[in-house]
Amino acid sequence: MLFKIDENLPLELAEMLQAGGHDAATVPSQNLEGKPDPLIFKVCSEEQRILVTLDKGFSDIRRYPPGTHPGFIVLRLKNQDKFSIIEIFKKVIPLLQTEHLPGNLWIVDDYQVRIRS
Repeated sequence: MLFKIDENLPLELAEMLQAGGHDAATVPSQNLEGKPDPLIFKVCSEEQRILVTLDKGFSDIRRYPPGTHPGFIVLRLKNQDKFSIIEIFKKVIPLLQTEHLPGNLWIVDDYQVRIRS
């Protein structure tokens, strides 16, 4: 799968995805830092990349209905420090093998992954 890691997330997430055989680009590597959400959405759609982000705006299914985008993983964590994000993401990686992500919204919190399709 193709992923884009948002600017507010550790680069280690891209490395974790790449280690699992996925293609992962980052917002900073494409000089998209500070760009508005509609532009990030447009670039992800054009590249068919699933966006991994802390930005709750991407979890609005009225604005981004499932099936109209490549997919989103929105992390909604109590602690958003680097260690907490990496630890939670370690639990997400195995789900990529068993759950359908393309076109869907995954909302990941400290206790569960909710899938909106």
